[in-house]
This record gives sequence, C-alpha cells and structure tokens, in this order.
Amino acid sequence: MEIAIVLGLLVLAVILFSTEKFSVDVVTMGLLVVLMATKIITPQEAFSGFGSDFMVVLASIFIISGALQQTGVLDLIGSRLLALAKANPAYIIIYIMFAVGITSAFMNNTTVTAIFLAPVIAVARSMKLSPSKLLIPVAYASILGGTCTLIGTSTNIAVSGYLEKTGMEPLRMFEFLPVGLVLFFVGLLYMSIFGKRSLPDNKDESLEAEFGLRAYVSEIVIAKNSPLIGQGIFNSNLSKMGFRILNVIRHGHNFLPDNTTTIESEDILIVEGRLDNLMTVKETEGIDIRADGLLDYALQSDRIKLAELLVTPQSDFVNNSLKSSNFRQKYGLVVLAINRSGHTLREKLGGLILRVGDILLVQGPIEKINYYKTSRDLTVLDDFRPLLYKKRKGFLTLAIFIASIILGSCNILPLSAALVLGVLIVVLIKAVSIERAYETIDWKLLVMIGGMSAFGTAMTKSGSAAWLSQNIVNVMEPFGTLAIMAGFVILTVFLTQPMSNAAAALVVLPIAIETAKHLDVNPRTFAIAVMLSASVSLVTPFEPSCILVYGPGKYRFVDFFRAGGVLTILLMAVLMCLIPYFWPL
Repeated sequence: MEIAIVLGLLVLAVILFSTEKFSVDVVTMGLLVVLMATKIITPQEAFSGFGSDFMVVLASIFIISGALQQTGVLDLIGSRLLALAKANPAYIIIYIMFAVGITSAFMNNTTVTAIFLAPVIAVARSMKLSPSKLLIPVAYASILGGTCTLIGTSTNIAVSGYLEKTGMEPLRMFEFLPVGLVLFFVGLLYMSIFGKRSLPDNKDESLEAEFGLRAYVSEIVIAKNSPLIGQGIFNSNLSKMGFRILNVIRHGHNFLPDNTTTIESEDILIVEGRLDNLMTVKETEGIDIRADGLLDYALQSDRIKLAELLVTPQSDFVNNSLKSSNFRQKYGLVVLAINRSGHTLREKLGGLILRVGDILLVQGPIEKINYYKTSRDLTVLDDFRPLLYKKRKGFLTLAIFIASIILGSCNILPLSAALVLGVLIVVLIKAVSIERAYETIDWKLLVMIGGMSAFGTAMTKSGSAAWLSQNIVNVMEPFGTLAIMAGFVILTVFLTQPMSNAAAALVVLPIAIETAKHLDVNPRTFAIAVMLSASVSLVTPFEPSCILVYGPGKYRFVDFFRAGGVLTILLMAVLMCLIPYFWPL
C-alpha cells in the first residue's frame, strides 16, 4: 500500500511540477503533508532536509551573488564583454559563452542568465545583430557552466546533500570538474561552429512597434466645459470606460498621476484603450482627441522613459497580479503591456497572474527604472550602463567569495562554515544590507529541494525505490550495466525538460542508487550520471535560464529543439564515455 501511495505521489509531483499550476514550494509541502499523514515518514524525516548544511550553502551562494550584483562588479564584467565583443565580432558567441560559463561555475545558473541579459542585448544592438542570435547561447552556457563545480547549480548541491543523507560521501567542490569542462567546451564549440546556423534572426524593433502601442494610445485634451474636471484620475469617467491614463501634461510639464491627482481644465491626458472606445470619446462633449496615433514624446520625456522589465524566477511578482501587488502605487511605474511567449497582452492587465519570463513594458521616472537594475524581482532589458558606485566593496566581496571557496575546497573549514563566514564579512562591510541579503535568497527553491530530499527518503523507506529498481534490473539486465545507466541518463534528461533540474534529479536519484546496489556496482557512478544529466536541459524553453531568454529573443518553442537537439545527444554521449572512466563501475 505504501509503495502505491508513494508512486502515485511521484506521478502527481511530476505532473504538477511540469504544468506549474501551483508554485513548486506549495506542491512540495503538500507532498510532505500527505507522506506524514499516511505515516510513511515521520515529521523529523520530513523536515530534516531543511536543517541540512547544504541548505546553508545554497542560501549563502544566493546572498554573495546578490552582493556581487548590487556592488556593480558583475556589471563591470558585462561592460568588458561589450568592449571585447565589439573588437572581435567574429568570435562573439565564444566570448559571450565563455564569460557566462565561467561565472555560472560559481553562481546560480538563473541568476547568471538574468545578469547577462542586458549587456548581451546591448552588445547585439550596438553591433546591429538580433538578440536572438546570442541569447540561446547565453542560456546554454549558464546551464553547462554550472556542471563544473559543486556550487555551480543548486542541483549539484542538492544531490550532494542527498548522498550524505544516505551515508555516502558528499561530493567535493571540484570532483566532477574534468567532465563539466568537457561538457561546457563541447557546448561552446558546437554553438559557435554549427549551432549558430540554427538560431533564428528575429529583428529588433522599437518598443512602441514591438508592443503594438500605436493603435491604442492617444492624447485627450480636456476642454474648459468638460464634465471630467475635478474628477480623480483613477475614478474618472475615462477610467470607468476602460482607459488607462498613462500621463498628464499640465502647463507644459509631463508627470505621472497618482491617487491624489484630479483632472483640470486644459490638461492633456495620454490614454491607452480600445480603438472603438477612442472613437466614442471623440464624440463626447468637452473632450478632444488631439492625435489618433501615438506621439513618441507623449510617452517619453527627459525624465519619463519606456523600459522593458523581465520577471525573474526569484521575483515576488510570480503567481501574483499587478493589482494585488499594488504595482503602480508601490513602484511608481505604469505597465502598458505584457509580452508572454511572444504574444503581447494589453487588456485587463491588472488581474493577470504574472509568470517567470513575462516582459513588462513600463513607463516611469528614470530613477525608478534604474532601481530595477539591482533588483531580484525584475531585470531591465533595454538599457545597460554599468553600476560601479561600490567598486571597492565589489572587488572585496569577490575576494571574500574566492577565499570562502578555497577554505571549503581545501577542508580548512566545512564548505557551509566557509560560505557563512563569507556572508558575515560581506554584511559587515556593508556590501549588502541584512534586509537585501534575505531578499536575494530563492526561498521557493530551498523549500522544494528540502522537501524533495525528504521525498527521496520516503521512496527508500517505503520500498518504492527498491521495487522500481528491481523491475528495471529484471528488464534491462541482459543489455548490461552501461545500458541501464544510459537508461537513467535518458530518463533524467527527459524529466528535466518540463521539470526543474533539481526536482528531476531528486526524483530519479533514489531509484538509480537502489538499482546500482541491486547490480552490485558503484552507486556513486549512477548518482553522478543522474546529477549531470539533469543539467542537459536544452531542447525545451522550460528550464529557468531558457525561460528568461525566451521573451527577449522572441523565440518559438521549436527554436530550442533546433539549437539544442543534436547538442543534447552529443552531451549524453560524452557523459556515457567519461563517467565510467572517472568513477569506475
């Protein structure tokens, strides 16, 4: 009975993680509640993963990465990349992938992709290239770069924690560096020689043209006898008709309205709404339509600009609406349109639930837009200027990070202790505030990894992993041990396309380890095969790094299959050749 419950929950977890109907942390906690309610695992077993040192390692990496981003050091890397790419345009993909991959070896993949988006788009636009020619290589480099070290991706840390929990030796910092380097350079060479030919050439357009604003935005002039005079901007008859009042021009001054703004005579209102409503307003007494099309200066001025903001996986806006977040009042920006998976949405935006990878076209003061250059919630796509206002602290933070890695790698201190020490010093030198340090942590990911680690315990304790592994051995044993390991590699690669890498690895890992024990071979070999296979997520845009480049690159689903299909096969072949060599069966 317990086996049936656990396997049923396993199937349910795969479906829910793939469809993303619910947040990953909610799904994970729901699974734990069911496992505890059925007494398959105890509360201590359910929550033991949350107290593990690998959770501390993950949190520390997020904080130090956030400090590096906030101090401007990573922007400096982006600006150097921009200069190098301009000087050697023929090798632009190599330079970009190398810079992204090296950074990703020591930072979270998704964070690295978000950091490099703006400078790479700036590189593309300055060189008259389509960003679509460069952004898939960025995503692939961040994914493959993470295979080089223990802290390169949360998947590696989660697998190491699970191995230690089952009594095996945890992974060392650079234990799989040789294999990771081969994977990375195979990806780099393939994309720079062959893969670049399969990348689409999606032309870059102005923001107004790209989001289709010209048909929707007009100027309304308030006449002296208008019934709108004295009405609050957001409670006016115009608002009730479905218009969004984006801007007010009063006595020659352009400003964003707020809750206290009332309409005055001779105001010029920049409004966005349906064309049929605009035609109705045109016939309304006391209101005059000055222009039927969009006037560029109406949306942008010396102080007020348009910008594209990308919703990141760490954002608090994910699974929330603009209305519930009080976006306009709280952040001082107006959302004009939302681009999702290549489709622009303009109507009923307030109630739309935001997803990772959504691009918001916003209008607002320059200083408000600049704030999001160092925000974990949103990334500014269309403007890149290095923020070097904390240059000294930034390089000191980088030195502290390197020192922490050396201390942990050389076993002078446990890795968790070394990284916590680094975080304490970074906070003490005020490279990042305490409040911002907590904000940089991806709590949903931590909950998912801690919970799925406990799910692995349930699979082992209930006998589910043993039952599955026995059936796998019975079917596959005539084909040999390598064939069985290849089956786990293929299964993990398949699952990691719709699921997160860490979730896919933690689902397959207990079964793979139990199968290795049944075969009387080295379980560490199977574990590392599963872990590295989880990072071969290249043929669909569901991996967070791929989601982040999907909108800015104006990609289609098939673009990832064309660019990553052959590369995925090559990388699986590399894994099957190298893993048995470095970790003999």
